[in-house]
Amino acid sequence: MFKDLASIQEAREKVSLAYEAWKIWSHATQAEVDRVCEAMAEAGVQSAERLGKMAQEETGFGIAEHKKLKNIVGSKLVWESIRSQKTVGVINHDAQRRVYEIAWPMGVIAGLVPSTNPTSTTFFKSLIALKARNAVIFSPHPSAARCTNEAAYVMAQAAERAGAPHGLIDCMQQVSLQGTQELMTHKHTALILATGGTPMVRAAHSTGKPAYGVGPGNVPVYVDRSADLEKAARYIVASKSFDCSTICASEQSVIADRPIAAQLAELMHAQGAYFCSENETNALRKSVFQPDGSMNVALVGKPARYVATYAGFSIPDSARVLVTPLIKIGRDEPLSHEKLTTVLGWYEVEGWERGCEVSMALIETGGRGHTQIIYAQDERVILAFGLEKPVFRILVNTMGTLGATGLTTGLMPSFTLGSGGVGGAITGDNITASHLINIKRLAYELKEPPSDVLAPANLPDVPRTEELEKSILEVTREILEGKNNHF
Repeated sequence: MFKDLASIQEAREKVSLAYEAWKIWSHATQAEVDRVCEAMAEAGVQSAERLGKMAQEETGFGIAEHKKLKNIVGSKLVWESIRSQKTVGVINHDAQRRVYEIAWPMGVIAGLVPSTNPTSTTFFKSLIALKARNAVIFSPHPSAARCTNEAAYVMAQAAERAGAPHGLIDCMQQVSLQGTQELMTHKHTALILATGGTPMVRAAHSTGKPAYGVGPGNVPVYVDRSADLEKAARYIVASKSFDCSTICASEQSVIADRPIAAQLAELMHAQGAYFCSENETNALRKSVFQPDGSMNVALVGKPARYVATYAGFSIPDSARVLVTPLIKIGRDEPLSHEKLTTVLGWYEVEGWERGCEVSMALIETGGRGHTQIIYAQDERVILAFGLEKPVFRILVNTMGTLGATGLTTGLMPSFTLGSGGVGGAITGDNITASHLINIKRLAYELKEPPSDVLAPANLPDVPRTEELEKSILEVTREILEGKNNHF
């Protein structure tokens, strides 16, 4: 009880301080904003390795070296993608329509941070928030509180040294559900930026505050007979094993076109994919998921050998990914769901049309609106996949982890990937600084109003005062006598 009360009080104090800091920051010039963000990005790069190690040690998830790369993406690459954006004053002028667009900040943002990508997400959200002249207060996942706090501290110190007011970036120290709820619902909190599991996103959307919430991914990978198979095999294994599959855009199931399935399996095996037997696959069904269908946290973000040993079988030291041949999809097949660990489903189909159907079924099982990957060289097949899928990132011949987050594609670098209306989110975009501003529009007259609007109107005759009073008295009498039930 005491911890909850302390957490609530801390949330109130931090939001109040952030609000006062924001009132100063909301008047910053574009030059001041960019100078501060430049310093923050540089600080992120300088601390990327240290915080990568810290995140891995605290959470037990993933690989420190991969988290370092994610920290660089969340700082350097994010900053490079938004550096030239105008976020202060007039950001656009349409001379023909005589409309000026003026950027206006949101205010104080509540940033909810997941345990799977704690430091990189904190870097990323700090940068896009301040670039848009907002303040941001973070609520870390309890299992990643220390590294999230440190990442926020790095950003805050760099910002203040470059001229930002104190309190503009902060992080909850005493984490509780009640404290996070207070943070999200505080009168000075303008927006919630939620990245994490479904319960967190639902909580954000239930507050009545504007919220960008992103749900889980269950990313299918279709490999067509026209694909560059060597590249597909190399990329799929590398991406699925990247940080032990803790990015929501990680590949979850391969759908192999039957004519090339055997060759693709052989090539993936050469890259470190271990194809499980029926008994091993069954052991993984029981290990990766709890009886209620939830993921077993003990195996989230763990290397393939760790997962196999936990499940009760051994694999070669060279194995990077456990591949489980599957037939069913949905409730009767746990391994057809999202697996935030080094386990990858495997389906074989005849032709791209069937590949399309299986992809749709997997997306419906979990991950609506998120991401689909396709390896093919037949542009007709590629376009068909892009048109048909209820997802907002269709990645072509690239890694899911690094492609969806913008490192290997032209997508905006982001660690908050919108899933659109079909996925329960307000946008399907990769969230960035432009989503954290409102736009005022200053509009000049282009044409005069119609003449009949300007002319005096023909008003109906107003009853004489005596007639009006008599009418009111008659209606009142009828109501008292029960003869008029209209009121």
